[in-house]
Amino acid sequence: MDFLSTLDTIVGKIGAFAWGPPMLILLVGTGFWLTFALRGLQFRKLGYALYLALVKRKEETDEPGDISHFQALMTALSATVGTGNIAGVATAIAVGGPGALFWMWITGLVGMATKYAEAVLAVKYRVVDEKGEMCGGPMYYISQGLKMPWLGTVFAVFASFAAFGIGNMVQSNSVADAVEATYSIPHMYSGIFLMICTAAVILGGIKSIGRVTGVLVPVMIVFYMAGAGYIILTNISEVPAALIFIVKQAFNPTAAVGGFAGASIMLAIRMGVARGVFSNESGLGSAPIAAAAAQTKSPITQALVSMTQTFIDTIIVCTMTGLVLIISGLWSNGKTGAELTTMAFAAGMPGGDHVVTIGIILFAYSTILGWCYYGEKSIEYLFGVKAVLPYRIVFICFVGLGAVAKLSLVWNISDTLNGLMAIPNLIGLLFLTPVVVSETKKYFSK
Repeated sequence: MDFLSTLDTIVGKIGAFAWGPPMLILLVGTGFWLTFALRGLQFRKLGYALYLALVKRKEETDEPGDISHFQALMTALSATVGTGNIAGVATAIAVGGPGALFWMWITGLVGMATKYAEAVLAVKYRVVDEKGEMCGGPMYYISQGLKMPWLGTVFAVFASFAAFGIGNMVQSNSVADAVEATYSIPHMYSGIFLMICTAAVILGGIKSIGRVTGVLVPVMIVFYMAGAGYIILTNISEVPAALIFIVKQAFNPTAAVGGFAGASIMLAIRMGVARGVFSNESGLGSAPIAAAAAQTKSPITQALVSMTQTFIDTIIVCTMTGLVLIISGLWSNGKTGAELTTMAFAAGMPGGDHVVTIGIILFAYSTILGWCYYGEKSIEYLFGVKAVLPYRIVFICFVGLGAVAKLSLVWNISDTLNGLMAIPNLIGLLFLTPVVVSETKKYFSK
């Protein structure tokens, strides 16, 4: 146990460095740089991007790729719309104050440009493996675009291991905790059920994952938004004041009140940026792996679709959670995480606690599906197609293990690996910005 405690401490310190101010500045700074280089494309073309994402075009099915634009978007959303939208928002507001939500908005808005650039490069540099499936992502555009295969390998190693933490054990443990707290079902049974459900989907590969997430993700988002929307609409008169309060708090945070310990501007910014990046994953390099599988001839069409992922995740879903927390008045009661969100929903509507519990179950399960694909494509890059099936089997086993494990060390390891993933990806994005701009100009000139 002393060894594990020491390891936990060491990993925690590495994680604090990986997610420290320099990394957060680099992540958001890259988003601002790409927003400037692309002349605010995420704002100018948002309507067109939503059309591409939500309306199926006849010619799309004849284009190269494994899954539709919509399924690629839903697979990426399955991995990002998760416990961060429920617990992460609550933690940001409970620690950094309501102003943290404003900085989550800023992170999301510039993160749309980052997500766009990631997808452009993922599709442009994707390859076809021996099974005839598309493979792409940071490991490919770093190795082929930057001609730095060693750095692509570094990313793939971090991503293949990170999938077991933030995309697997942490999620199954969150489900098991929520189910036991609400329905008194032991962790072990939740773990077994999740293993069966996971195996039923991921053993069929990306086409199976795309079909399931194409149905599951819209249902789960609409379900959660319906609960949050009910609370917001029944308190609609308070919404304008809540929005003004959020903006004011971003620049003049509240001192200690109730169970709230008080916050500074820097703490509000740090919590907003950190939880925003954790929620939408812009800059981490995970989502472009799914984007590379889309049926498309042009990198730009999928990139436009991909940037709507950050808009939906942060600007819509996280905002609705934040408004429920602030309208309820419970944000300052000293609680945090999923517990705080559950209390706010329960106070706002009958059965609100069940909405949050079911939301956690669906969000976490979909995250497991999405991250398995990210991990297996990373392992395929390292060891070839033959390594994919063993990886899936081990991944399924870890879903069950995560449901019953104590996860302090797992949380620290997964947080650290997520942060380390971003470093090679951001290097690729910054040096390949001219490619992104060139491809964009070429597409829109037509």
